[in-house]
Amino acid sequence: MGLRIVTLLLALGATATLSACDRGDTGKAAAPQASVAAQPPAALKLNMIDRSHAGTPAPDVTFEWHGGEPVHVADFKGQKVLVNLWATWCAPCIAEMPQLDQLAGARRGKMIVLPVSQDMEGWLVVNKFFAEGRFNTLQPYVDQPGSYAESIKAKGLPVSILYDEKGIEIWRVAGTPNWNELAMKGVV
Repeated sequence: MGLRIVTLLLALGATATLSACDRGDTGKAAAPQASVAAQPPAALKLNMIDRSHAGTPAPDVTFEWHGGEPVHVADFKGQKVLVNLWATWCAPCIAEMPQLDQLAGARRGKMIVLPVSQDMEGWLVVNKFFAEGRFNTLQPYVDQPGSYAESIKAKGLPVSILYDEKGIEIWRVAGTPNWNELAMKGVV
């Protein structure tokens, strides 16, 4: 019985915390939950650049590179960093990965794209998703136990945050913007 309760709590927590993923690409928000309703209306807009956190330093949160090597956004000082919080079970996250891979290749040397997985199964599912030859440029990272998403108060997935060369937030976006269009406009 104890295992059933833990499983139920985990399922409820994942559903409540990561509700944006089930919105798909329609851009229509699901019915607001109590925690979301308390947020300003701008927080509910998907695929829109949000500059309300601009000037905030990147959180001092550790995530992992292959082999369990600890990594921080500060480790990439000197270049712009686009942190993309995603998961293998999130359909919009999966859909935007090819564009993020193209963006990472096109901006190589000017910006690094860090896809940071929020999967509870960690490297087991991330390695399967990043099978050899699937992406040209992206290198995966894993955030267990989801500290990065918690530190930025993410309401769902995917969420991407652009940091400047000093690790200061420029903007963030919830959802799946057209990364090619943002690149052409010089936003990334």
